[in-house]
Amino acid sequence: MSDVAALTFSGVTKTYAGRRRSDPPVVAVDDVSFDIAPGAAVGLVGASGSGKSTIAKIITGQERPTSGQVHFGDVDVAKLGQRGLRDYHRRVQMVFQDPYGALNPLHTVGYTLTRPLRNFRGMSAAEADTEVGTLLETVGLTPYSQFVGKLPHQLSGGQRQRVVIARALSVDPELIVADEPVSMLDVSMRAGVLRLLSQLRESRGISLLYITHDLLSARVATDDLLVLHNGRIVEHGPTKDVLQHPQDDYTVALLDALATPGRPATPASA
Repeated sequence: MSDVAALTFSGVTKTYAGRRRSDPPVVAVDDVSFDIAPGAAVGLVGASGSGKSTIAKIITGQERPTSGQVHFGDVDVAKLGQRGLRDYHRRVQMVFQDPYGALNPLHTVGYTLTRPLRNFRGMSAAEADTEVGTLLETVGLTPYSQFVGKLPHQLSGGQRQRVVIARALSVDPELIVADEPVSMLDVSMRAGVLRLLSQLRESRGISLLYITHDLLSARVATDDLLVLHNGRIVEHGPTKDVLQHPQDDYTVALLDALATPGRPATPASA
């Protein structure tokens, strides 16, 4: 594992043009700042339309901010050229919400994992075959020989998401951006995937940005929590503190909507 670089999001705003020329710009992300320290797990929580996925796209280079800066270590992401972006995409990997759409239905698990090993890490065919087995065992798909030749439709949702995580790991990333990674899985499978993400962070020193609308899963998966509302960070702190002692009305509303057992409704502090 190479030295892990922290991500810094500084005063980032992202606007889009309105549907009509006379419409004002749509502000998807509004002056957002936060850091992800090396090896940290940070949660980004908010309802649909709060700007979570836009932030993920900016971090992964799919979108550029209208203003503000994104730094990964000493790298200004907005200034990267094609070659720089290729290396950046190796260092920063995405785990998508939909494990069904994230995998090519015509490619076996082995082929899906072999491609990045050959293309990004320059492995020989024999080296890649060995590493595929290691990756599958790392994400809990054992014995790996039972999964290498399978197509996505032959796997459960949880198994598919583990393959997606294995693909992300294949290029030795420093940061994983997980955008609602368990929201499409059965409840019985969610805990296992969340446990896996935590174990990988601890064993490999990978930083994690965990994006979700679900405060309960954020409690399991993260150390620090950002609460996003209408494109702005309204609360930020250690996950335990935010969930037990919310300071913003919006955070309180999210918690009360969950009706968390053992936690009475709590008014926000003045």
